[in-house]
Amino acid sequence: MDNFTLMAISPLDGRYYDKLQNLRPIFSEFGLIRFRTIVEVRWLQMLAEHANLPELPALSSAAQSQLDTIVQNFSEQDAQRVKQLEAGINHDVKAVEYFLKEQTSGHQELNQISEFIHFGCTSEDVNNLAYGLMLETARQSCLLPALNEITKELQTLAQDQAAQPMLSRTHGQPATPTTVGKEMANFLARLKRQIEQLKVTPILGKLNGASGNYNALAITYPQVDWQKISKNFINQLGLAWNPHTTQIEPHDYMAELFAILMRINTILIDFNRDMWGYISLNYFQQKALDNEVGSSAMPHKINPIDFENAEGNLGIANALLEHFSSKLPISRWQRDLSDSTVLRNVGVALGHCLLAYQSTCRGLQKSLPHAETLAKDLNEHWEVLAEPIQTVMRRYGVEQPYEKLKTLTRGQAVTRELLEEFIKAQELPSEVKETLLKLTPENYLGYAAELAKQV
Repeated sequence: MDNFTLMAISPLDGRYYDKLQNLRPIFSEFGLIRFRTIVEVRWLQMLAEHANLPELPALSSAAQSQLDTIVQNFSEQDAQRVKQLEAGINHDVKAVEYFLKEQTSGHQELNQISEFIHFGCTSEDVNNLAYGLMLETARQSCLLPALNEITKELQTLAQDQAAQPMLSRTHGQPATPTTVGKEMANFLARLKRQIEQLKVTPILGKLNGASGNYNALAITYPQVDWQKISKNFINQLGLAWNPHTTQIEPHDYMAELFAILMRINTILIDFNRDMWGYISLNYFQQKALDNEVGSSAMPHKINPIDFENAEGNLGIANALLEHFSSKLPISRWQRDLSDSTVLRNVGVALGHCLLAYQSTCRGLQKSLPHAETLAKDLNEHWEVLAEPIQTVMRRYGVEQPYEKLKTLTRGQAVTRELLEEFIKAQELPSEVKETLLKLTPENYLGYAAELAKQV
């Protein structure tokens, strides 16, 4: 660990630096500047190609190539230059404009049209599109791949353990048996539904000036359909156009996106806590890695640290995402800057999401069902068969079946022999008695295996 990461205040840039390499180029200061640069360059190219502005002719292939090179080769040194310019003028977006004018000053064609860089834009036109591109990039390259790794692990467990019997615990007490695979499938189904929503939630953008009415653009070039130009530009960036805004895009889509992430994270908190519980019951065992230490004092321990780490990071992420969702859609009148510093922390929330997703996946890869413990626990709880016995008795008109089973089993030590004696004493068809006598906690599973394989 170098001194920078050793002295970092945030663990995202310190302890967990290496785990967030994919996210860092997106939500760092460098990332924000780079995406602003992309928006500014693409807007100039759009104006030159589609707006039919007499003073802005179509760009030559050499000019287009020069602009594309600025975007494609944007470096940390370029971002440092933008920061130097910002320090002199105290405006981060204007600094990007000046940077681009510097970069194009040696190209005669581009130098002549340099005043069309940032043309008709307010800073928020650039910022909202930059953040939209950051979120879309993070969704496609970081969030969805990490979530897909979790669903792959759950899918494997659901299929491989579809028929592995397991005692259920409702209210923490022994209950109707299930299978390991079915319980994994439950979480898989929940996650898949939310992931599908995460995939399709539109990320919106706007480019319509200082109060959302295209005032400067419309007065300068009244013959141009600026709404059409704006829509086409935003769609070409891969975002959805929001036609009705103030100076800022109102961030409602962000609240929608973050709400989905919060639901995904809540499902995973539920899952991680369940896995922690299953490990404590020895239903699951963790793989022992020779180089790992579980406790500084107790050599035997293999702690469920991955699931615990995931739970903690999911909680931090959701606390931030909840604040974003309630704060970002609120702006005084046509604009205030209270959203600016909040938006700079979106990457922090997503960083904690990614850490949690990685930990969850790692925990799954290290955990295996312990068949012996599962079988032993089932065979110690024959009272769970009170449910099917009393239900079958109801069908055949036996009086007070529930009450009889309650008296027999509640608070009692229930054995196979006790249940067999009870079944034989009931007025039931002989074939029905035979079916009930063959029941065990391990084979009373309903459609569990089938349901596990359906997901």
